[in-house]
Parts: sequence; C-alpha cells; structure tokens
Amino acid sequence: MQKILASSLLLAGINTPAQAQENPTNNSLELPTMVVTATRSDVAKKQLAAAVTVYTRKDIESLQANTLPDLLRNTPGIDMAQTGGYGKITSVFMRGTNSDQVLVLIDGIKFGSVTSGTSPFEFIPIDQIERVEIIRGPQSSLYGSEAIGGVIQIFTRKGKNNAQDQPSVSIDAGGGSYDTYRVAGTVSGKWKNSWYTLGSSGLGSHGFNAREAIPGLYGLDQPDHDGYDNAAVNARVGHHFDAHNADLEAFFMRAQGHTDYDGNYQDKTNFVEQVVGTSGSMDIIKDWRSTLRLGQSRDDGEQFAPDGTFSSEFNSTRWNVTWLNQYALSEEHQLVFGSDYRLDEVDSSTLYTQTSRYDVGVFSELHSQLWDDHFVTASVRYDNNEAFGDYVTGNIGWRFNWDYGLSALASFGNAFKAPSFNDLYYPNYGNPNLKPEESTTVEVGIVGDHDWLQWEIRAYHTNIDNLITPVLVNPITYDYMAENIGKALIDGIESEIGTQLLGWNGKLTMSLLSPENRETNLRLPRRAKQTLTFDLSRSIGDFDVGAHVLAQGDRYDNPANTIGVAGYVTVDLRTAYHFNKNWQLSATLNNLLDKNYQTADTYNMPDRNFFVTVHYNN
Repeated sequence: MQKILASSLLLAGINTPAQAQENPTNNSLELPTMVVTATRSDVAKKQLAAAVTVYTRKDIESLQANTLPDLLRNTPGIDMAQTGGYGKITSVFMRGTNSDQVLVLIDGIKFGSVTSGTSPFEFIPIDQIERVEIIRGPQSSLYGSEAIGGVIQIFTRKGKNNAQDQPSVSIDAGGGSYDTYRVAGTVSGKWKNSWYTLGSSGLGSHGFNAREAIPGLYGLDQPDHDGYDNAAVNARVGHHFDAHNADLEAFFMRAQGHTDYDGNYQDKTNFVEQVVGTSGSMDIIKDWRSTLRLGQSRDDGEQFAPDGTFSSEFNSTRWNVTWLNQYALSEEHQLVFGSDYRLDEVDSSTLYTQTSRYDVGVFSELHSQLWDDHFVTASVRYDNNEAFGDYVTGNIGWRFNWDYGLSALASFGNAFKAPSFNDLYYPNYGNPNLKPEESTTVEVGIVGDHDWLQWEIRAYHTNIDNLITPVLVNPITYDYMAENIGKALIDGIESEIGTQLLGWNGKLTMSLLSPENRETNLRLPRRAKQTLTFDLSRSIGDFDVGAHVLAQGDRYDNPANTIGVAGYVTVDLRTAYHFNKNWQLSATLNNLLDKNYQTADTYNMPDRNFFVTVHYNN
C-alpha cells in the first residue's frame, strides 16, 4: 500500500521539495474587462498587478475545447502531466508549484479532494462552464490554504435572454477518434426579475492503451483500451428583489461516471463530482453590499482491481460558508472584508485517525487609485486551522498605467498550503505534527496595449519552505512518513504577444521556468523548463479557421532526475462553417504530425485524432 501511496504522491507533485491575457477567437479578439477572482470583487483588469487569464464561453466554443485540460494547457504559466487520454489523472502545475498548491473554486465554493489535496480537472464538464478566471501568483491573503501557485475559478453557466426575449437554447452533438462522443444541451433565460439555467452533457470515449507495456511488472502490461464516460447536469435559478437591490440564487452541478486506466493494483474508478450552493446579496446602505454564500462540494471515488473486485473508496466533502462585504470608501478607494468557514470531512474504506477538520479565516483588502494612473491593492488574512493552528498571509500589488499604452507592475505576497488528510492521517504514512507549506513570491512586469498589438512580460521569484516530502522510514517494508523537509526555488519568465493584422488574430506565448530543489539543486519533476505556444485564427466568409502549436522542452519524471521524458511539438488545426446564425459545423484535427509523446513517463498521449461537432444556438 505504501508503494501505491508514494506513486500517487509523485503524480501529484507532493513528494518533491518543490498578465492579463487576451484570448483570440476565430471571429475577433475577446476582451473581457472585469475580473472577480483577483480581488473577490469586480475590478478592471487594467487596474490589477496580478497575472490574469480569462476564458469566456465564446473562447471555449471558438477554441473547440472538449475538456477543461484542453482549455488550460495553453495558458501561460501552466504545465500539465497527464496519464493518458480522456478522463485520466491530470496534474496541473502553476508557475512550477506542486499540483496541490493550486486552489480551485467552482462558483465560489472550494473544490477538490480532501485526502489527496488535488482537484480532478479531468472530470469537470466543460459544457457546464460559462467562464474560467485564472490568477497566477500567491492568493492566500484572500483565499487561505492552497493558493501558492494561484487560483482557478470556474463559473457555471447562467441564465440569459436572446434578442427576442425568449429562452436561449444550445445543443451540441459530435464524435471522433477512439469512438469518442460528446452531446450537450442547455436552456436558459430570464422572466421578469428571475433567471434560470438547466443543462446536461455527456462525454465518452472507447479510449486507447494509455500505458506502455513493461513485461514482468504486474499492472504495466495491460494492452487494453482505457475508456471513459462522464454524464453531467447543471442547474441555476435566481431572483432579483428591487428592495435593497437584493439577489437570491441557488446552483447545482454534478458529474459522474467511470474511467479505466493502467495501474499497478487498480485499473478503474467510479467517480462523483458535485457542487451545490446558494447565495444572497443585498445593499446594506448606499455604498455597502454584503453577500452570504453557503455551499458544499463532493469528490467521491471507488477504485477497482483489474479482476473487477472492489479495492478502495475515498469520499471527500467540503462545507463552505462565506460572508463577503464590499464597501466603497470613495470613488478611488474600495474596501473588501469578510470571513470564510470550511469543514472538511472524509468517509473512506481506509481508516484515518481523524475524519474531519475546520478552518476559519477573516480577510480584508483595500483597492485604491492614487492620482490618475497608479493603482495599489493590499490584502491581509488570518486563518485558524484545527490541524495546525494560526497563520497570517499578506499581499501587496502596484500598477502604473503610463502614456503610450504602457504599464509597469510589481507585487509581493506570501502564501501557505495546509497538509492534506493523507499527509496528516493516512495509516503508516501520515504525520499529525506537520506544519503548513510556506512560500514568498516577488513579481515585476511591463505591459503594452496598442491598437493592433498587445504584449507583456513578467518575471517572478518564489521560495517555498516546509514542503511535505515522503521519507523512507523502513526499507524492508517500504514504509514512508510525511515530513516538512523540502525546499524549493522557482524562477520564471512569462511573456506573450497578441496582434490583429490583415484580418488575422495571432498570439505567441513563452514560459521559461527554473524549478529547483534547493537542497539537491535538481529540477522538480514533471515540469518543463521551456513552453512555447502560437495560435493563429481568422474568419473567411462563413468559415472560421485556426491553428495552434504547442512546444515543450524535456522534463524529469522523478526527484532524482534519472528518468527523463522527451520534449515535443504538437500542431492542431480547427475550422468551423456557419450555415446561418443558428447552425454551425466545426471540426478539429489534433496532433497533425502524429507525434508520439508523453508528459508522464510510460503514459501515452493521443496520436493524430479528429473530432466533428454540430452546434445549434438560438
């Protein structure tokens, strides 16, 4: 069992001492101007020092992303290690930090596994997503634990009217390589002061053999197709009350299915991912708006052995309560303050010594405009965690918008990550005396925004201490124990250039990363040091065309840097034909060059494949 645990921890990146982007679409450059996640309130992107990437529903459809990892993989500062095709474990590394050092929110509700500390990006249904906001850099001063690398917030679809004030309906149906299918339907609208959304989707694939055969090692010689099925539903209903400008809303998202994979002792997982919540907001007085949100997220999984027998079960529940207040001190100064309460619970076939813990946090942030062109954001937070006690975090950012479309920015912040239940309480591994993982980050950058050209370059430096690392305590039984002995130093540069020229939309991004173990001077595993992406698109009559290139350098698959994974280049093509304003036929050809590549050792990624979709939207 300890071998299994150590392997899973390696995949999550736990076992190692470890900008505002404009998104081109086929028709035009999408320019979202307001961001919520960076300050927990609506703030213009041009007033923020934080590195921000926003994907709207239009971006998702134009880029023809079938899964959330498909969408995230091209984001500056994000690297991913995947163990196969659809529905396989996807570890997201943001700015070189571990995969459990990225906070994931769905509609403001903290999401992810309480036991492993990671989030199952591969199971989140993209057809239920309206918008994704990605904030890179430390955000613990607003959100508490896990936000060392940054925050990814997912907003599910919300009701809206079409031009005829009738319900809006969208339907997608498609299929492609590996007997893959995707169907989705959504109806949404408004009636007087109420709004509603109801949607469902299904994604499935016969799959391909995800792992190379290594004869003689049990579990690595499984020449089968690793299939995947995911059925999901999303619902949202809300009402606006004129009195006190009040809003009341309830929301629900659920995805469930199964995924097959090639593992040592397990090769199938049945999963349930669910978020349910309600929120109410109102104006207390003219310049003071208060919001109360209650919610629960679930991450349930049942694992089965290759012969079909039950192996294990890990069910996580997170109860969330948030009280958020926005107060306008003046036109130039906005104050945000509030409190979070979270209760984590575990129900597992594995007997943990503790099955629940709480965390209470209080926070405050001031966003100020100084003179006409200087913006300062400062935040501080205090957390009390049942497992380890108290922790204080802070962040300050400055942005100067100069003439000629130029901006300069700088920020500094610290962050922490609370130990997971596996770290603290897993039998024969957990250590209840663990401290939080800690980090400090400094970042500087310059941004240019001109008529036909947008560009920016950012540099950051992150130190991480008290990283939780498995330590071998019994070489005979291979027993490990978690210890706070890891240290990491991460230096990085992110740059991007976007242009609109002669009808073409182009975007070039580059990420250079130096993620090192400060004690061994070795590279942290499963991180590429160089990543380059290029996207080109335009509309030609009723056709949209686009191409995307992703190039990544090599990486190591283990902390000792003895197992190498080669770099690769992939080229994807996409096109869409608009029959009329309602109907569209789209197609993608992925991995055009049929590159045989991996992002995790021995786990194959898809070869050349296609997908065709018919889309209706009124």
